[in-house]
Amino acid sequence: MLALFAACSAQRPVRAPPRAPAEVRAQLAQLIPASVSDRQGWAADIQSAFQLLDIPPSTENLCAALAVTEQESTYRADPVVPGLGRIARAEIGRRAAQKKVPRFVVSAALKLKSADGRSFGERLERVRTERELSGLYEEMIAKLPLGRRLLGASNPVRTGGPMQVSIDFAQRHAREHGYPYAGGDSIRHEVFTRRGGLYFGIAHLLGYPTSYDRHIHRFADFNAGWYASRNAAFQAAVTEASGVALALDGDIVLEGGRVGATEAAVRSLAPQLDMSHEAIHRQLLAGDRLEFERTELYRRVFALAEQRAGRALPRAVIPRITLQSPKITRELTTEWFATRVQTRYQRCMNRAFASRT
Repeated sequence: MLALFAACSAQRPVRAPPRAPAEVRAQLAQLIPASVSDRQGWAADIQSAFQLLDIPPSTENLCAALAVTEQESTYRADPVVPGLGRIARAEIGRRAAQKKVPRFVVSAALKLKSADGRSFGERLERVRTERELSGLYEEMIAKLPLGRRLLGASNPVRTGGPMQVSIDFAQRHAREHGYPYAGGDSIRHEVFTRRGGLYFGIAHLLGYPTSYDRHIHRFADFNAGWYASRNAAFQAAVTEASGVALALDGDIVLEGGRVGATEAAVRSLAPQLDMSHEAIHRQLLAGDRLEFERTELYRRVFALAEQRAGRALPRAVIPRITLQSPKITRELTTEWFATRVQTRYQRCMNRAFASRT
């Protein structure tokens, strides 16, 4: 009985005792670079987000959130994007070309006066932050027939705030879990505030369970999507087992029931896996959850791949994705992003260690 009790105790995850909010805020204020203005305010909003999301405010988790914030905005709630007006004007031109709208029609529409008395074109040229651009797009969609034709019912600004979190993610998270702060007129607008951007950014970074043993894979997932690092490792295992070279992008199943490259490669292994195509597809659909790692498909693919490789294979790899955005003017990848954040994370951890000695 004693042996059984000891075994059960060893398997039960040990959660650190709760830390006092004041202690967490004090540590955050110490870890945030001295050059940042209003460190106490940043510390309060970050501590609040961890508490409201029920995420343990360990030093590792705090440094992870700080590293992403520093990388994405250098601690600015609504960071300035260099050349944003030019980028926005080019995006409207691109959409006009797609819709076969003549340039002179676009030029005439942008000469119309907006709510503040300036023309839409003047405001577009002078826009500096994504919050400004998002608000301008909302006005164009509401007041310009051409704006609705070019932009549709959706605002083209997809990310925002100090952690550059996806607005779609924030809206979905709020629908499923609610939003704890009062006074915001919309989730989109809240993303551009410090409290809202940090709340949803930390939820996206740390608010899902993983079996990762390094934060760098969470940093990659922050850029590429939840479980992208785990799924890229699965794709690498499928490549090893099947001989089919796959893009390690973390997308293991396509929407709409279509069979993509990863699923086709797994189906080619169906006899060795002793699984039907239907069972393969059904279990691949769990690829957006932790439970995927407990499926027969996951276990059998790795067993087959490791048998053929003659060695253990990693369960997480950084996805190989080239980043695409009108804001990006040079070739960047998910690996570049994750590595940069990891460097900032390590500096933060070094500061934390130094403060204890």
